[in-house]
Amino acid sequence: MTLGFSVDSLLPKARGGGQLRMGLVKLEEPHWLDPAPDLAARAAAFADWSQAVQLMPEAEAPGRELAAMLGARGALPESALAVHEDLCLLTQRPGEDIYRLIGAAVAWPSDWHPADKIGLPLRALHAPIQGYEEHLATGVDRFMETLRPGAIYGRCNWFIAATGERRWLPDRRPQEAFAHVTPENAGSTLFVRSERQTLRRLPQTGAVLFTIGIYVEPLGHLAPANIAMLGRTVQHLVAGEGDRRGAPAYADSLIGFARRNAA
Repeated sequence: MTLGFSVDSLLPKARGGGQLRMGLVKLEEPHWLDPAPDLAARAAAFADWSQAVQLMPEAEAPGRELAAMLGARGALPESALAVHEDLCLLTQRPGEDIYRLIGAAVAWPSDWHPADKIGLPLRALHAPIQGYEEHLATGVDRFMETLRPGAIYGRCNWFIAATGERRWLPDRRPQEAFAHVTPENAGSTLFVRSERQTLRRLPQTGAVLFTIGIYVEPLGHLAPANIAMLGRTVQHLVAGEGDRRGAPAYADSLIGFARRNAA
């Protein structure tokens, strides 16, 4: 199985609502990273957000290993300028059996700040996600322990945002951010955001690389089948997680737009 590089191609394989699951698929090397990155957009995104790059000393060696893999000069920051994806490095410290975030080059986050996450272990990184500890934490820990160099795994998800900007850092309550959205205009005022995520272990340093490719489209630009799917699925977002992302503030408008689009 492969994962595409657009919202329309990712949505049929994406998790959005329901019980949390990893939903990983194995990817071949040619399908690892976006083959057509907009490097000018990447450079501009890193230049205008000072906290986009967060590094601990342990990130230097795996960052240089990654740069060599990508044909870039430097370490983690330069690697992230050479690809479409945001890049995170995780590793175990001597004497610990947990993975920590040791490096982040993240220009386009989905509602998180790299400066708040650097140095944290996996479970603390995912603490805001409703249901992670109960349904996913043990499986993720086991996966990280058994991941071998050479194997590449991917997954994707989706969110609804009130902005089409790739850097999504909500600064208003959902009731305010989505106040202008109606069933009539939801096609142009709601934006579907999908993260195409991959995981692989670097062969020399043993660090785990987590990539996040961001794709955003207005709801009305999507294929009719995907609009219909979103109209159905938004009703069943995980309790708590859906609330955190503002689902109650836009759900009725999205459902109404999906029904009008199908008529």
